[in-house]
Amino acid sequence: MSAFFLVVSSFLASAVEMVEALTIVLAAGLARGWRSSFAGVAAAAAALVIVVVALGPALTAIPISALRVVVGGLLLVFGMQWLRKAILRSSGDKALHDEDAIFRRELEDARASGAVAATGIDWAGFTLAFKGVFVEGLEVAFIVLTFGSSQGSIPLAAAGAVGALVIVAGVGVAVRKPLDRVPENTMKFAVGSMLTTFGIFWSAEGAGVSWPGSDLALLAILAFVIASSVALVGALRRRHPVVEAAVADAGAET
Repeated sequence: MSAFFLVVSSFLASAVEMVEALTIVLAAGLARGWRSSFAGVAAAAAALVIVVVALGPALTAIPISALRVVVGGLLLVFGMQWLRKAILRSSGDKALHDEDAIFRRELEDARASGAVAATGIDWAGFTLAFKGVFVEGLEVAFIVLTFGSSQGSIPLAAAGAVGALVIVAGVGVAVRKPLDRVPENTMKFAVGSMLTTFGIFWSAEGAGVSWPGSDLALLAILAFVIASSVALVGALRRRHPVVEAAVADAGAET
Protein backbone atom coordinates (compact mmCIF):
# COMPACT_ATOMS: atom_id res chain seq x y z
CA MET A 1 0.00 0.00 0.00
CA SER A 2 2.69 2.50 1.01
CA ALA A 3 4.77 1.51 -2.05
CA PHE A 4 1.83 2.33 -4.33
CA PHE A 5 1.31 5.73 -2.67
CA LEU A 6 5.05 6.33 -2.86
CA VAL A 7 5.21 5.84 -6.64
CA VAL A 8 1.98 7.76 -7.34
CA SER A 9 2.95 10.70 -5.11
CA SER A 10 6.41 10.90 -6.63
CA PHE A 11 4.96 10.71 -10.15
CA LEU A 12 2.31 13.41 -9.64
CA ALA A 13 4.57 15.79 -7.72
CA SER A 14 7.31 15.43 -10.32
CA ALA A 15 4.85 15.93 -13.18
CA VAL A 16 3.63 19.24 -11.73
CA GLU A 17 7.18 20.57 -11.35
CA MET A 18 8.26 19.30 -14.77
CA VAL A 19 5.33 20.95 -16.55
CA GLU A 20 6.46 24.25 -15.04
CA ALA A 21 10.10 23.59 -16.02
CA LEU A 22 9.01 22.67 -19.56
CA THR A 23 7.21 26.01 -19.91
CA ILE A 24 10.41 27.92 -19.07
CA VAL A 25 12.63 25.78 -21.32
CA LEU A 26 10.26 26.22 -24.27
CA ALA A 27 10.26 29.99 -23.79
CA ALA A 28 14.07 30.05 -23.60
CA GLY A 29 14.43 27.85 -26.67
CA LEU A 30 12.01 29.80 -28.85
CA ALA A 31 13.35 33.21 -27.85
CA ARG A 32 17.08 32.56 -27.41
CA GLY A 33 17.85 29.41 -29.41
CA TRP A 34 17.58 25.69 -28.66
CA ARG A 35 21.32 25.00 -28.39
CA SER A 36 21.77 27.36 -25.45
CA SER A 37 18.57 26.15 -23.81
CA PHE A 38 19.54 22.49 -24.07
CA ALA A 39 22.97 23.34 -22.66
CA GLY A 40 21.24 24.97 -19.68
CA VAL A 41 19.02 21.90 -19.23
CA ALA A 42 22.05 19.60 -19.35
CA ALA A 43 23.96 21.72 -16.81
CA ALA A 44 20.96 21.81 -14.46
CA ALA A 45 20.52 18.03 -14.76
CA ALA A 46 24.19 17.51 -13.90
CA ALA A 47 23.91 19.82 -10.89
CA LEU A 48 20.81 17.95 -9.68
CA VAL A 49 22.61 14.61 -9.99
CA ILE A 50 25.40 15.98 -7.79
CA VAL A 51 22.86 17.14 -5.20
CA VAL A 52 21.14 13.74 -5.16
CA VAL A 53 24.43 11.81 -4.95
CA ALA A 54 25.63 14.06 -2.12
CA LEU A 55 22.43 14.02 -0.06
CA GLY A 56 21.27 10.45 -0.66
CA PRO A 57 23.90 8.64 1.46
CA ALA A 58 23.63 11.30 4.18
CA LEU A 59 19.89 10.68 4.55
CA THR A 60 20.28 6.91 4.73
CA ALA A 61 22.77 7.31 7.60
CA ILE A 62 20.13 8.99 9.83
CA PRO A 63 18.21 6.64 12.18
CA ILE A 64 14.86 5.83 10.56
CA SER A 65 12.73 7.11 13.48
CA ALA A 66 14.49 10.48 13.55
CA LEU A 67 14.40 10.64 9.75
CA ARG A 68 10.64 10.08 9.66
CA VAL A 69 10.01 12.81 12.23
CA VAL A 70 12.09 15.32 10.25
CA VAL A 71 10.81 14.24 6.84
CA GLY A 72 7.23 14.08 8.10
CA GLY A 73 7.45 17.65 9.34
CA LEU A 74 8.94 18.86 6.05
CA LEU A 75 6.29 17.03 4.03
CA LEU A 76 3.59 18.62 6.14
CA VAL A 77 5.01 22.06 5.33
CA PHE A 78 5.20 21.31 1.60
CA GLY A 79 1.91 19.45 1.47
CA MET A 80 -0.12 22.04 3.31
CA GLN A 81 1.41 24.79 1.18
CA TRP A 82 0.34 22.98 -2.00
CA LEU A 83 -3.08 22.22 -0.51
CA ARG A 84 -3.58 25.85 0.51
CA LYS A 85 -2.96 27.05 -3.04
CA ALA A 86 -5.17 24.34 -4.54
CA ILE A 87 -8.01 25.12 -2.10
CA LEU A 88 -7.82 28.86 -2.79
CA ARG A 89 -7.80 28.27 -6.56
CA SER A 90 -10.67 25.77 -6.38
CA SER A 91 -12.76 28.19 -4.34
CA GLY A 92 -12.06 31.17 -6.63
CA ASP A 93 -10.05 33.11 -4.02
CA LYS A 94 -6.91 32.75 -6.15
CA ALA A 95 -6.52 32.74 -9.93
CA LEU A 96 -5.92 29.36 -11.57
CA HIS A 97 -2.37 28.58 -12.65
CA ASP A 98 -2.22 29.47 -16.35
CA GLU A 99 0.76 27.83 -18.07
CA ASP A 100 -0.04 29.58 -21.35
CA ALA A 101 0.07 33.02 -19.70
CA ILE A 102 3.27 32.10 -17.87
CA PHE A 103 4.78 30.94 -21.17
CA ARG A 104 3.95 34.25 -22.87
CA ARG A 105 5.47 36.21 -19.99
CA GLU A 106 8.64 34.11 -19.96
CA LEU A 107 8.89 34.45 -23.75
CA GLU A 108 8.60 38.25 -23.56
CA ASP A 109 11.22 38.39 -20.78
CA ALA A 110 13.59 36.19 -22.78
CA ARG A 111 13.21 38.30 -25.91
CA ALA A 112 13.84 41.45 -23.88
CA SER A 113 17.22 40.12 -22.65
CA GLY A 114 19.16 41.69 -25.51
CA ALA A 115 20.39 40.42 -28.87
CA VAL A 116 20.81 36.68 -29.30
CA ALA A 117 24.46 35.60 -29.60
CA ALA A 118 25.30 34.74 -33.20
CA THR A 119 27.92 32.16 -32.21
CA GLY A 120 28.66 30.15 -29.08
CA ILE A 121 26.35 29.97 -26.08
CA ASP A 122 23.67 32.58 -25.57
CA TRP A 123 24.03 33.08 -21.82
CA ALA A 124 20.61 34.62 -21.33
CA GLY A 125 18.95 31.52 -22.81
CA PHE A 126 21.33 29.21 -20.94
CA THR A 127 20.64 30.90 -17.60
CA LEU A 128 16.87 30.95 -18.09
CA ALA A 129 16.73 27.23 -18.94
CA PHE A 130 19.20 26.31 -16.17
CA LYS A 131 17.28 28.25 -13.54
CA GLY A 132 13.92 26.78 -14.55
CA VAL A 133 15.10 23.18 -14.57
CA PHE A 134 17.29 23.44 -11.47
CA VAL A 135 14.75 25.22 -9.25
CA GLU A 136 11.85 22.94 -10.21
CA GLY A 137 14.16 19.91 -10.18
CA LEU A 138 15.26 20.61 -6.62
CA GLU A 139 11.69 20.05 -5.42
CA VAL A 140 11.55 16.80 -7.36
CA ALA A 141 14.89 15.71 -5.86
CA PHE A 142 13.65 16.60 -2.37
CA ILE A 143 10.48 14.54 -2.82
CA VAL A 144 12.36 11.55 -4.26
CA LEU A 145 15.03 11.56 -1.54
CA THR A 146 12.69 12.11 1.40
CA PHE A 147 10.01 9.70 0.22
CA GLY A 148 12.53 7.06 -0.77
CA SER A 149 14.66 7.35 2.38
CA SER A 150 11.67 7.18 4.70
CA GLN A 151 10.36 4.06 2.97
CA GLY A 152 13.80 2.58 2.40
CA SER A 153 13.35 2.63 -1.37
CA ILE A 154 14.83 5.61 -3.21
CA PRO A 155 14.76 3.66 -6.53
CA LEU A 156 10.98 3.22 -6.21
CA ALA A 157 10.44 6.94 -5.67
CA ALA A 158 12.87 7.70 -8.49
CA ALA A 159 10.88 5.41 -10.79
CA GLY A 160 7.80 7.59 -10.32
CA ALA A 161 9.82 10.74 -11.05
CA VAL A 162 11.44 9.21 -14.14
CA GLY A 163 8.02 8.15 -15.42
CA ALA A 164 6.79 11.74 -15.08
CA LEU A 165 9.91 13.06 -16.81
CA VAL A 166 9.49 10.71 -19.79
CA ILE A 167 5.81 11.56 -20.26
CA VAL A 168 6.09 15.35 -19.79
CA ALA A 169 9.25 15.65 -21.90
CA GLY A 170 7.83 13.39 -24.60
CA VAL A 171 4.60 15.35 -24.88
CA GLY A 172 6.51 18.64 -24.75
CA VAL A 173 8.82 17.62 -27.60
CA ALA A 174 5.84 16.39 -29.64
CA VAL A 175 3.67 19.50 -29.31
CA ARG A 176 6.41 22.11 -28.64
CA LYS A 177 4.12 24.26 -26.55
CA PRO A 178 3.15 24.60 -22.88
CA LEU A 179 0.93 21.87 -21.49
CA ASP A 180 -1.79 24.39 -20.64
CA ARG A 181 -4.54 21.75 -20.71
CA VAL A 182 -2.98 19.69 -17.94
CA PRO A 183 -5.30 19.93 -14.87
CA GLU A 184 -2.50 21.47 -12.84
CA ASN A 185 -4.65 22.52 -9.90
CA THR A 186 -6.24 19.08 -9.63
CA MET A 187 -2.79 17.50 -9.65
CA LYS A 188 -1.57 19.97 -7.04
CA PHE A 189 -4.63 19.17 -4.91
CA ALA A 190 -3.86 15.44 -5.17
CA VAL A 191 -0.15 15.88 -4.47
CA GLY A 192 -0.80 18.22 -1.55
CA SER A 193 -3.21 15.69 -0.05
CA MET A 194 -0.69 12.87 -0.43
CA LEU A 195 2.24 14.87 0.94
CA THR A 196 0.16 15.93 3.93
CA THR A 197 -0.97 12.34 4.47
CA PHE A 198 2.59 11.02 4.43
CA GLY A 199 3.68 13.91 6.65
CA ILE A 200 1.10 13.04 9.30
CA PHE A 201 1.79 9.31 9.04
CA TRP A 202 5.59 9.43 9.15
CA SER A 203 6.01 12.18 11.74
CA ALA A 204 3.65 10.38 14.14
CA GLU A 205 5.26 7.00 13.41
CA GLY A 206 8.72 8.45 13.98
CA ALA A 207 7.53 9.82 17.33
CA GLY A 208 6.47 6.32 18.40
CA VAL A 209 2.82 6.16 17.35
CA SER A 210 1.61 2.73 16.22
CA TRP A 211 -1.06 3.23 13.55
CA PRO A 212 -4.03 0.81 13.58
CA GLY A 213 -3.80 -1.37 10.48
CA SER A 214 -0.22 -0.21 9.82
CA ASP A 215 0.02 1.09 6.22
CA LEU A 216 -3.76 0.82 5.76
CA ALA A 217 -4.03 3.85 8.07
CA LEU A 218 -2.75 5.91 5.10
CA LEU A 219 -6.15 5.48 3.41
CA ALA A 220 -8.01 6.80 6.45
CA ILE A 221 -5.65 9.76 6.82
CA LEU A 222 -5.90 10.56 3.10
CA ALA A 223 -9.71 10.41 3.25
CA PHE A 224 -9.70 12.80 6.24
CA VAL A 225 -7.33 15.24 4.50
CA ILE A 226 -9.38 15.24 1.27
CA ALA A 227 -12.71 15.60 3.11
CA SER A 228 -11.37 18.49 5.19
CA SER A 229 -9.99 20.22 2.07
CA VAL A 230 -13.24 19.81 0.13
CA ALA A 231 -15.15 21.20 3.12
CA LEU A 232 -12.85 24.24 3.16
CA VAL A 233 -13.42 24.80 -0.57
CA GLY A 234 -17.18 24.69 -0.01
CA ALA A 235 -16.98 27.09 2.95
CA LEU A 236 -14.91 29.59 0.95
CA ARG A 237 -17.27 29.39 -2.02
CA ARG A 238 -20.30 30.05 0.22
CA ARG A 239 -18.53 33.11 1.61
CA HIS A 240 -18.22 34.77 -1.80
CA PRO A 241 -21.86 35.89 -2.20
CA VAL A 242 -21.73 37.50 1.25
CA VAL A 243 -18.53 39.38 0.42
CA GLU A 244 -19.82 40.46 -3.00
CA ALA A 245 -23.09 41.65 -1.49
CA ALA A 246 -21.22 43.69 1.12
CA VAL A 247 -19.07 45.30 -1.57
CA ALA A 248 -22.16 46.09 -3.65
CA ASP A 249 -23.94 47.67 -0.66
CA ALA A 250 -20.88 49.79 0.14
CA GLY A 251 -20.78 50.98 -3.46
CA ALA A 252 -24.47 51.84 -3.41
CA GLU A 253 -24.10 53.88 -0.23
CA THR A 254 -21.30 55.97 -1.71
